[in-house]
Amino acid sequence: MTQPSSVIFDVGRVLFDWDLRFLYERLIPEDAALDAFLRNVVTTQWHFQHDAGRPFAETSAELTALYPHHAELIAALGPRFNETNRAMMPGMEALVAELDAAGVPLYAITNFSGEFFPPFRAKWAAVFDRFRDVVVSGDEKLMKPDAGIYHLALDRFGLDAAQAIFVDDNAANVAGAEAVGMHAVLFTGEPRLRADLRRLGFPLADQKTAASTL
Repeated sequence: MTQPSSVIFDVGRVLFDWDLRFLYERLIPEDAALDAFLRNVVTTQWHFQHDAGRPFAETSAELTALYPHHAELIAALGPRFNETNRAMMPGMEALVAELDAAGVPLYAITNFSGEFFPPFRAKWAAVFDRFRDVVVSGDEKLMKPDAGIYHLALDRFGLDAAQAIFVDDNAANVAGAEAVGMHAVLFTGEPRLRADLRRLGFPLADQKTAASTL
């Protein structure tokens, strides 16, 4: 297989530590009530509708009709979505910067709301400015691991599948990338990813050297 020369990242839980809990733990102080709310009301599965392209105005109206006593909490997700992100994943800011400095083309394919992504990108402009392009599922009405979103991204990025390595924390998404011919690795943390990329020939320092420069 051709040695890859470009890196395509997932965004949530690969580049950035993301969880609906990060917002709602600020709004619901009791642990039991918070757990129940995230299990039964604003669930991850419900939120995936936004990643698929549904407008928040529609989904929040439907959910509020079912749980009118939670109307304010449901509505908070729209303007406060950026608070579902706590920080970058450990080591990833430095890894992205090192790849960019070495001239490695960087891209992303993310299951993300087309409404929520622009303010999120603006918040992290210093990171995303290192990327040549980002394909957002909510804009395309295609979600990983559908083969269509990988083909669309490769066409847009001007890459043959074998030229790219795809990094995702979801095994199904990794398998989807492999099925269209990309190299792909399951993200379990920056140290393992750094080792995987070095093994494939990307110009990165080893873990010990990288840690000593921080």
